Amino acid sequence: MTVINLNDTAAALPDAWRSRVLGRVGTACIKVLRMSELPGEEERHDAPEALLVLDGRLELVVGGETVTVGTGGLYVVPAGTRHAVRPGSRGTLVIVELEEGGRGAA
Repeated sequence: MTVINLNDTAAALPDAWRSRVLGRVGTACIKVLRMSELPGEEERHDAPEALLVLDGRLELVVGGETVTVGTGGLYVVPAGTRHAVRPGSRGTLVIVELEEGGRGAA
């Protein structure tokens, strides 16, 4: 495997909030995406989901509470917890989650 520049990869994506799978570690999938200022729909996963902000900030509502994750911050959404992206999120985000298809929800 070669070295991947995460910020360059996210910047080159054609659409914000559309992730690109970078690799897998066991059953975990590692993705990168470019955030925009737009909010996202509420979702829930059967497994925890790790959200790492490389630059910018991620604005969330998690279980009814407001959460802000800044540059260099990591937030793990607990399994089964409803969460949504709030307006104002921007920058580069890395997501680590279990893959779909019988090995966990993504």
